[in-house]
Amino acid sequence: MAGLSLRTGFVFFLLFTFHAALGFPAALGGEETVQKKERSERPPVVVTGAARRLHAECLVFDGHNDLPWSMKIKAGSSFDVADIATLQERFHTDIPRLNEGGMGAVFWSAYVPSEKGKVGVAARDVLEQIDLIHRMVRRYPETFELARTADDVVRIRKSGKIASLIGLEGGHAIENSLGLLRMYAQLGVRYMTLAHSETLDWVDSATDEARHGGLTSFGEEVVLAMNELGMLVDVSHVSADAMRAALRVSRAPVIASHSSAFAIAPHPRNVPDDVLEMFKENRGVVMVNFYSAYVVAESARARARMFEVERELEQKYPDRDEFKKAWDDWHETNPIVSGTVHDLIDHIDHIVRVAGIDCVGLGSDFDGVPMTPDQLDDVSCFPVITQALLDRGYTPRNIRKIMGENTLRVLREAEQVAGTEREK
Repeated sequence: MAGLSLRTGFVFFLLFTFHAALGFPAALGGEETVQKKERSERPPVVVTGAARRLHAECLVFDGHNDLPWSMKIKAGSSFDVADIATLQERFHTDIPRLNEGGMGAVFWSAYVPSEKGKVGVAARDVLEQIDLIHRMVRRYPETFELARTADDVVRIRKSGKIASLIGLEGGHAIENSLGLLRMYAQLGVRYMTLAHSETLDWVDSATDEARHGGLTSFGEEVVLAMNELGMLVDVSHVSADAMRAALRVSRAPVIASHSSAFAIAPHPRNVPDDVLEMFKENRGVVMVNFYSAYVVAESARARARMFEVERELEQKYPDRDEFKKAWDDWHETNPIVSGTVHDLIDHIDHIVRVAGIDCVGLGSDFDGVPMTPDQLDDVSCFPVITQALLDRGYTPRNIRKIMGENTLRVLREAEQVAGTEREK
């Protein structure tokens, strides 16, 4: 699109990325996310009975699922249009496949695009997404129950239901208001991703121009207010400097709800090693993202270069049609490599080496990404991860930590910090 700014172009791409799996056209008329290049030098994982038995013992806890946004875009937020009690091939997520995957707890994402961050608009749209999550829990009470605490998660899972928590994706939703932040907490929000695709007045995004060196003083206030509320600070989507600042300021464990290891796949959405070391000191958790572009090294490099390419093509081709053709041609020659479950386990291995076994979890980003590694097609896939971890030599105890116990721990520790803050 002629004259498309770098920031706007990225937002446009992000919107396409979120919607591509749902049948929306590419933002610039291309099909870049469906240029899937296979890579299968490692054999597929075969799930054994022993792995399934171990999996059944795990609290399987997904740190980030975008079904609420998919429901809004594809089904008009109506469970009559898309009854997730039955198989819904338009989504990565429905109740039959959640059960097949042995899901025990999920952070459902309350997300709206960051360009909605205008006064009165972002809050309204986010409240509608929070309402959708509450309606989903009420619509399917035999499957879901809203969880606000770590004890809730344990109790709900023991009852055979899926503990449903709310994660707010993007600090634009608070519209620079700590009052709004506190109200979201009252509605059950248990973490907030500090930014999304755009740098805000108080925090730098990983995929936009940095203006603050990480966090402003108000950004630090937001982090401390979240500590007081028992709301987890989520540094996915923020710049590396913002990650470092949040980890320095926070009095509670910090999470990256859907990010992977930068050393394995060098994309700005991933976490660099020095930040992983800070996670170790903070006792936080990095929840590995399943998006192929954040998992496979060559795909990450291509996507990271995309921003520079866009700017170059804007300057070279002021005509929209010429720009579109050049853009499509670039994506044809820079396809996303889908990768395999082994690539995902490589990220887990690396995070364990740098930060320790207590600092890694899973944040699939299902229903928010257009492509995932082979054998990680939807929410039914989690037993494959258990088997792959066994194949790498992880002990049952450590597999239970990765699958969900680490995420449960940080939730509990954030609550304990909040209790301490209230006593001051």
